[in-house]
Amino acid sequence: MSVIYEPRGKAREYSELAVNLYKGCSHACVYCYAPAATFCDRRKFSSPDYIQPRPDILKTLEREAQKMSGDPRRILLSFTSDPYQPAEQTMGVTRKALKTLMAHGLSVTILTKGGSWGVVRDMDLLKANPHNAWSVTLTHDEPAFSLEWEPGAALPEDRIESLRLAHSAGIKTWVSFEPVLDPEAVYRLLDQTHEFVDFYKVGKLNYHPLAKEIDWPKFKGEMEERLTRLGKHYYLKEDLRGAAVRDGVDSIGKVG
Repeated sequence: MSVIYEPRGKAREYSELAVNLYKGCSHACVYCYAPAATFCDRRKFSSPDYIQPRPDILKTLEREAQKMSGDPRRILLSFTSDPYQPAEQTMGVTRKALKTLMAHGLSVTILTKGGSWGVVRDMDLLKANPHNAWSVTLTHDEPAFSLEWEPGAALPEDRIESLRLAHSAGIKTWVSFEPVLDPEAVYRLLDQTHEFVDFYKVGKLNYHPLAKEIDWPKFKGEMEERLTRLGKHYYLKEDLRGAAVRDGVDSIGKVG
């Protein structure tokens, strides 16, 4: 099987291509779908003993990147793990993968909750292709809330700082507001980041009791109004648009 693959379903809304460099992730996010998607016990999935580079990932990536040389589609790193989880600081698989992809004229989108150390370390590689992008998932602006839902991830302030650093270096930036756990926190995060974020993707919380407590049509309408007023490019994911349609509110959900 190819390590550079075309995502299906909801993942396709994020990227045309993707690579998962690690198996397992120590961020241990409560809402994470990856353990179930990879048929792994949730506790095992986030344990240090389980987290490793995928078998032969760099060798296979080199072979596939060479064949795809110059392909204009961005490759997302990654869906089923985080490319900048703590293990990366010692294993360095993400940096080696970036070197390979840049050497073959390919572009990447980073999606992480790993904080600012990653963008600082790999700034040279991220700047090597003007189509590269640095993106982070933001769910809340309060550290205590973040630690409850994303116990192993970088705190929100550090993730926001990574966006600021990337933007200052001329790297494209975007934010994933998915899953939405608290609409008011998302509004505050938008206020805190819009000056240095180029693009926003917004998706609802699914498969959790908290999702039933959020008025999704109201949130969708308010979010669109705020993003439009700020002149930001954005994309509302199908699940959020669908929740609004079911309640009699419809929109294409994107600008630009």
